[in-house]
Amino acid sequence: MSDVDLRKLRYFVAVAEHLHFGRAAEQLFIAQPVLSREIRALEEELGAQLFARDRRGTALTPAGEQLLVDARPLLAGAEALQRRVIRAAEDARTFTVGFMPGLIVTAAVRALTGRHPGLTVDLVRTSWDDQVEMVHDGRVDVSVVRLPVDPHGLVLRPLHTEPRVVVFSIDHRLAGKDSVTVADLADEHLLQDPALAPEWATVATELRTGRPAIPAFRSVEEKLEHVAAGHGIIFLPLSVMTFYTRPDLCHVPVTDLAPNRVSLAWSAAHPVPLAEEFATLVAG
Repeated sequence: MSDVDLRKLRYFVAVAEHLHFGRAAEQLFIAQPVLSREIRALEEELGAQLFARDRRGTALTPAGEQLLVDARPLLAGAEALQRRVIRAAEDARTFTVGFMPGLIVTAAVRALTGRHPGLTVDLVRTSWDDQVEMVHDGRVDVSVVRLPVDPHGLVLRPLHTEPRVVVFSIDHRLAGKDSVTVADLADEHLLQDPALAPEWATVATELRTGRPAIPAFRSVEEKLEHVAAGHGIIFLPLSVMTFYTRPDLCHVPVTDLAPNRVSLAWSAAHPVPLAEEFATLVAG
């Protein structure tokens, strides 16, 4: 079997995501006939048909579905390798730190650069969606992450915990309370994945029938806009809500909601110089 061409894999993923050769060709900045030839060549190399095309459109075959599952991490790994090599060639004295909103790493960064004169520390803001992805694909050396995360392929060093609060619109019936319990919130519409608040999910299970689907918000800012509009509630670590303080929102402690756990993460497969030292400084 011949080696798989990463360029053809990228072409395949583009078609698989669009299920349309024309739109995929536009995204890749190549002509559609060229893209079609490359996909046919990939199918010949693999000995399998990847797409079924008829008048109704383009669909993945079972072989294509399997290739899509395997191709994405393979391409991500190749991109991570390229980033690490380029960074090593350009500047071996650079250390890149990812951090979630509300988590301040300034003191640890200053302490690290004080110990290592000439070291450049770059800072990259992450989100719930990419805080671990950036470690795996090499965009950051270490990342201060909020759990839970998939621990596969990571070294995780616990740093600290912090309380979580519920966020209301300023005119919510529970706004201004000293504290609430998850039972007080059981009939509220949660604007985030219930898996992030299993205590709430447990008490709200019986009331969930007929509730609107959870919207796919990608940022804290989007969620807060919807909370302020009265569309529902969210749970946030206290430091995040403090960071995003605004007059049309309020936050209240939830007495029986588990605290948010914060850890430092780095790749288990690729040793990261200074990671352990930075973990000690952040924890301190």
